[in-house]
Amino acid sequence: MPNIKSAEKRVKISEDRRVLNKAYKTSMKNKTKAVLKAIAEGKTEEEIQQLFVKAQSAIDKAARRGAIHKNQASRRKSRLAAKVKAYIAAKEQGV
Repeated sequence: MPNIKSAEKRVKISEDRRVLNKAYKTSMKNKTKAVLKAIAEGKTEEEIQQLFVKAQSAIDKAARRGAIHKNQASRRKSRLAAKVKAYIAAKEQGV
């Protein structure tokens, strides 16, 4: 444990921020997994689009709060969008 009062405060603040960042990251990952699961299960296009919007929002929020870097947020959204687009295109060709 730190001996200096300011160092004790930094430890406390760092722990508080770690917990918040973990919550933002977990939310983001869970919403992303929900989109991928819906694609794997063959859900309707509307359901997948709704889940995708929620996932994008969670990713943006994590980046805005500083839990992840803005470039990582952009990369995650781009990759997820590509999977959604590919699924929709494949489903339209199958119809």
